[in-house]
Amino acid sequence: MPPVLYSLGAPGPGASHAESGITDALVREELDRVLASHDFQSSKLCQSFLRYVVENTLNGHTDSLKERTIGIEVFGKPALYDPSEDAGVRVKAGEVRKRLRSYYLSSPADAQLLIDLPAGTYIPEFRRLKREEQPISTTKSWVRSRLFLTTSSVVLLGLLMSAFFWLRPHPVADSLDQFWSPVFQSHKAVFVCTAPVPVYSDVRNTGGEHPTRVEDFVLIPNRFVAVSDVNSATQIAEMFGRMGEPYRLRIGNDVSFRDLRTTPAVLVGFSYTQWHEIGEHFRYSIDLSHRPFGVSQDGALTNWTIKTHPDDPELNEDYAIVSRVFYPGTNSIIVEITGISHYGTEAATDLVTNPALLQEALRRLPAGWQQKNVQIVLHVEVISGSPSVPTVVATHVW
Repeated sequence: MPPVLYSLGAPGPGASHAESGITDALVREELDRVLASHDFQSSKLCQSFLRYVVENTLNGHTDSLKERTIGIEVFGKPALYDPSEDAGVRVKAGEVRKRLRSYYLSSPADAQLLIDLPAGTYIPEFRRLKREEQPISTTKSWVRSRLFLTTSSVVLLGLLMSAFFWLRPHPVADSLDQFWSPVFQSHKAVFVCTAPVPVYSDVRNTGGEHPTRVEDFVLIPNRFVAVSDVNSATQIAEMFGRMGEPYRLRIGNDVSFRDLRTTPAVLVGFSYTQWHEIGEHFRYSIDLSHRPFGVSQDGALTNWTIKTHPDDPELNEDYAIVSRVFYPGTNSIIVEITGISHYGTEAATDLVTNPALLQEALRRLPAGWQQKNVQIVLHVEVISGSPSVPTVVATHVW
């Protein structure tokens, strides 16, 4: 079968989607497909960001698509926040551009147009995609005719990139290596684990003959895993794959404490899973033993608390802890990523997989932290059901 290729329609610079025959309904259909794709499902904030800029463009409100406005409306920043001191919007815009490129590189069969977010602006562009069929032989000939120019371009680009990375004093990408390198030093496949969450079911009152009582509820252990935990663990596993590091993804009850004794592990999940027993002895830990739920420091509850329950759909903020510790109980490195609720877990995962966000957090650490135990406490605002870019409220290195 001849390969299906995409080509862009050419509405011309600055042409609107209406002028190019692209209707608002068509744009919104494509937006829904993009946001439902694998590239965007793992980040609710990227979904909120893209939907905001697209809808405002369709509604003719491009004047509101400024960094400060987006920071306030999408990220929940305070009205007096200064974009020059907070790169969260710029970082997330870059991530959205990468996710869009990844989506369209997969050549989605049902895509009718392309949603693009050009560098240097927050105003998206919409261009029609046309499918063109070409014989395989023609395609191969075209590839051969372009081979020399492509090879030369790659060599030149490689030289320029080498010079860039050589001359740059502190590459952003180094933040991932600095944080994760102790985990990879054993050269063993890293366990990336999520734990079952406790679920209670009214199994005793099956007939419904009497009102539900507390004693009717029975704990159902080791059967349910939070979707957000699985998404976060998958996000970390995908990053390990891009870094060329071996890993084993373990979902639910697939891994025991005994399995962690000789293997480095990343433990992802709610603070009330079985992993809580590991983190509760660190300086900072999640305390759910009494209300308000929050972060404890050396066993004493701090002011970093939430006003309601972690499962409350109206929750508007969360806290999370990232711990990278050589744990004596397992004689290996453990990275624990946990929020009071799933919002904190998702935001903390974004932090440890995004080199720009991670670099900002690591600047708070003292010199020589790279080979020491590290804890980072994060505050996360929840906007329209999505976690915002986390901010660091405390660190500890020992």
